[in-house]
Amino acid sequence: MAGRASAEGGRPRVVVVGAGLSGLTAAERLCADRPDLDVVVVDAADRAGGKILTTTFNGIPLDCAADAFLARVPEGLELCRRLGLAEQLVSPAQRSAFVWSHGRLRRLPEGLVLGVPTDLDALEASGIVSSAGVARAAEDLERTTPPARHHVSPDDAGSPSGSPSGEGTHGGADESVGALVRRHLGDEVTERLVAPLLGGVNAGDADDLSVAAGAPQLAAAAASDQASLIRGLRRQLAERSDPDAPVFFGLPQGTTTLITALVRALPAGTVRLGWPVQRLTPLAGGGFRLDGPDGDLLEADAVVMAVPSFVAARLLGDLGAAELDAVVDGLASLEWASVAMVSLAVPTDGLTHPLDGSGYLVPAPERAFVTACSFASSKWAHLRRDGTALLRVSAGHAGDGDDAVQRSDEDIVAAVCADLRTHIGLEVAPTAVRITRWPTSLPQYRPGHLERCRSWQQTVAATLPGVWLTGASFEGLGLPACIRQGTQAATEAAAAV
Repeated sequence: MAGRASAEGGRPRVVVVGAGLSGLTAAERLCADRPDLDVVVVDAADRAGGKILTTTFNGIPLDCAADAFLARVPEGLELCRRLGLAEQLVSPAQRSAFVWSHGRLRRLPEGLVLGVPTDLDALEASGIVSSAGVARAAEDLERTTPPARHHVSPDDAGSPSGSPSGEGTHGGADESVGALVRRHLGDEVTERLVAPLLGGVNAGDADDLSVAAGAPQLAAAAASDQASLIRGLRRQLAERSDPDAPVFFGLPQGTTTLITALVRALPAGTVRLGWPVQRLTPLAGGGFRLDGPDGDLLEADAVVMAVPSFVAARLLGDLGAAELDAVVDGLASLEWASVAMVSLAVPTDGLTHPLDGSGYLVPAPERAFVTACSFASSKWAHLRRDGTALLRVSAGHAGDGDDAVQRSDEDIVAAVCADLRTHIGLEVAPTAVRITRWPTSLPQYRPGHLERCRSWQQTVAATLPGVWLTGASFEGLGLPACIRQGTQAATEAAAAV
């Protein structure tokens, strides 16, 4: 697309809508790769970072949401190196975790991959599933042909187009994680291990979560050995160059360190906070006008929309373009879960269960309010303080509505402490509490999600050349996934302007 002199001095301008990780990464790459561009980032919020936030709690910087990123996925580490943060990275001091199972905490067995066991002896010793459940999982290793797959119609898989998604496991349409794991290893492994682990990441249901979008590692394993999911995962583990390498990385001053470094890497004045986009309008001569607060406006040659699906739906819907109707409907219908993160400081002598792990998960059959609890001061060496344990408790799940974020502070703390009394023997009141509410914060990837998103993005590109959709609504929740998507959007925008 031809550039138009929309910025002062005649430079082409790219406006990034959204100052979360995807948007800031896009801006950083655009500024680095195309210094001839004028890049502006706008966000309705009064701070950058989106769903990344670190605040001081009990005198220590403690994350209010994500506190780590996967080490084996390169994008997070590469960005930290580029921003000069690599030397600060630390890995968890605890590599094991627990699950609340049959009335007590049980340590997760070695060899799990996204909750799928690859060591069946360790699985049996854990006591998390019954002997019958272990025997059912072992059947996966005996197969020489793929297990029968129940037919799922495109409508059941959530495909709006009425055609199979093509994003999947062994040559068929995309399916849910639950469908894949139940078929290979049975119900107990699915409900007691896989569902709580993945639910701790996206607050969703494994039976509704797309394999391709939400668990691509499982999709790859199923494709590599169509008969046995366990064999496919064992092959993945064997191919790791260093099995003792860190699984996660974190930053001692909190994940917001990454956001601060991204903003500092941009030219002064690039980020405009408290600047909600009221309307996006294509201009007759090419490019776009973005109407902001108090009559302020920006003109742009290209727009990267790194915003939640429902925000993108509003902006695109206001255009009234019939070609975008299906895109707007799809974006607006994407489901989101609301969660609360409750941080607590408690005296260590007020707990009866040792915090000798990174935390624990609670499967749906045994869940009351808490879905997961991180033993933050055990997980991270830099958070340890004598006599005090720091806990980060998650509550809220897809299908619960906004219950976890709409309760009063008092109700939330009471529900959390009641579960902690049951799970880890909390016998005293916490000495400090912080509640962070995250309404509509976690998109739910239904089977066929990736194909639907690519269709939406292609339609927008064809209808509105110069507009890109990116961010956690589309191709992944984790920090590396957001970094990857922001980088891709920046590459495409830079090539087009």
